[in-house]
Amino acid sequence: MTDDLGTRGTRHAVVIGGSLAGLLAARVLAEHAEKVTVVERDRLPDGPEARPGVPQGRHLHVLIAGGQRALDELLPGFTDELRELGAPKVGVPEDMVQWQSGRWFRRTPATAHFYSGPRPQLEWLVRQRVLADPRVELLQGTETVGLTGDASRVRGVRLRERGAGPDAAVRTLEADLVVDASGRSTKASDWLADIGAEAPHEETLDTGLAYGTRVYKAPADLDTDALGYYIVPGPAQTYGAVVLPLGDGHHLVTLSGLRGEEPPTDESGFEEYAKRLPHPVISEWIARAEPVSPVHGFRRTANVRRRYDRPGRRPAGFLATGDALCAFNPIYGQGMAVAAMSAVALRRALSDPRRTPTTRTVQKALLGASRQAWDISAGADKKMPGALGDAARPGPLDQAVGWYLRRVQERAAGDPVVGGAFRRALTLAEPLTTLFAPRVARAVLLGPVHPSPAEPPLRRDA
Repeated sequence: MTDDLGTRGTRHAVVIGGSLAGLLAARVLAEHAEKVTVVERDRLPDGPEARPGVPQGRHLHVLIAGGQRALDELLPGFTDELRELGAPKVGVPEDMVQWQSGRWFRRTPATAHFYSGPRPQLEWLVRQRVLADPRVELLQGTETVGLTGDASRVRGVRLRERGAGPDAAVRTLEADLVVDASGRSTKASDWLADIGAEAPHEETLDTGLAYGTRVYKAPADLDTDALGYYIVPGPAQTYGAVVLPLGDGHHLVTLSGLRGEEPPTDESGFEEYAKRLPHPVISEWIARAEPVSPVHGFRRTANVRRRYDRPGRRPAGFLATGDALCAFNPIYGQGMAVAAMSAVALRRALSDPRRTPTTRTVQKALLGASRQAWDISAGADKKMPGALGDAARPGPLDQAVGWYLRRVQERAAGDPVVGGAFRRALTLAEPLTTLFAPRVARAVLLGPVHPSPAEPPLRRDA
């Protein structure tokens, strides 16, 4: 391996951030380095509990198909262990009552599955598996305040104890390779500037979407076999809602709205806000359910992509991954999957026998792992009213692709062929080109819009 990346004879790699992306990157780097140190600001809980460093940790998280496959590759048997911990496995469209673009989806046999257990549960399981490797060390309660080295190469990180104050002693931890997995709030642009390097250009797209989440004990007398509900927002109807099981008899309920129409975080306001949805099925569910938590709000939902792949004066031996590289509107449920898929991309790039890895080629591989999720999230968000940012501008192909995808969405609710392809692409199980496969394209271009239920389908298709 080349000295450009710093992995030839690597003695020490440092990962900034004990997030899913950071832990899984450490898992891969341990295959190449004598030692990997994960530097984490938080003091991590001993069990599957929420922590401050994951600000959306109390909100809805799903592990979609692309993430399941990647986690099982990185940590064999992972999804079996997740299921044993009680994480619900939800099949779509079979187990969900879903409304999108004015139509209820038929509840035909599932063509995709996701897990909807609590985020802290999944993160704890990953942490247990990764830290079982003696080559991986966790340094908790420690802030990264900068890099060492210069514009040609990063040679380590500058650290101080969290909470010790800006005048506290700063120490240096030397490293052959540094990976930034510190999340969407990364300070890497400042760190790079401080050593004379160039920060990456940031592409942004922000709809101002905000959401509120509350945990409920589900009503005991519901006349349905559905596991959850999903009202998908769109340009013509901008309110969204999701109800999904946590696995312990409780459900997470998330309501969302755009800038200026944010869901309130008080109990009565939250329940009243649910009445804005295009059908009362969810507000009626909430009225009969028992609340067991406060309402937690979340506002930082912009799509942000940092283009380290583009030319610039950047040092060797420094990579970015996870939300520090590409952060999505969390409402699409892609973040955990992309964290895992990025680690798989890192493994393949470092181990590719056909070429010598360099900082630039590995960083491009990491960005490539997030590209489909970005195309989905940013592609949907740029159509929403009030979207801001340089990535909100339509591209030359947007009109034609948008026309085709509108036809896909019109048919996905009632046509199993189109719906199956649509779900496989959205869950990152297959590429977006799946939507243009001959059988799917014939149904999209020539087929009719199949009838869909007039009311919420509370029972599976017979």
